Amino acid sequence: MLEPKEILSTLPHRYPFLLVDRVEEVSDDRVKGYKCVSFNEPYFQGHFPENPVMPGVLLIEAMAQTGAFLVLLKPEYKDKLAYLIGIDKARFRKPVFPGDKLEIEAKLLRFRGTVGKIKTTAFVNEEVVAEAEIMFSLGERGE
Repeated sequence: MLEPKEILSTLPHRYPFLLVDRVEEVSDDRVKGYKCVSFNEPYFQGHFPENPVMPGVLLIEAMAQTGAFLVLLKPEYKDKLAYLIGIDKARFRKPVFPGDKLEIEAKLLRFRGTVGKIKTTAFVNEEVVAEAEIMFSLGERGE
């Protein structure tokens, strides 16, 4: 399991855009991460405030951030950033509400040079809420 400091040192995102609370079960081709969805998230104030639902684009972002650990934890890519370059086969199966705990699984499908593709699936209470294949490109971290 990664400690919060390790998450912060691996991903450049900060509140309110850091969408991964915990990472565990990291291997060469799989990772599992979690996001606790709180009613205090700033997007709930404007996204269906009478019936708050986590926006689909933020589900995709949480899935992409979780998947980024598959590559960014490797020593040779420690100082790189993973840029989102494509999304395929995205499906939103069920809404995500405040109080839900997202469990996100990502599997590395391919990685060559600086470009890769991951298959991600998000669950709430063991039910699939979203899935997508996400493509990324590694780039340099700004100074």
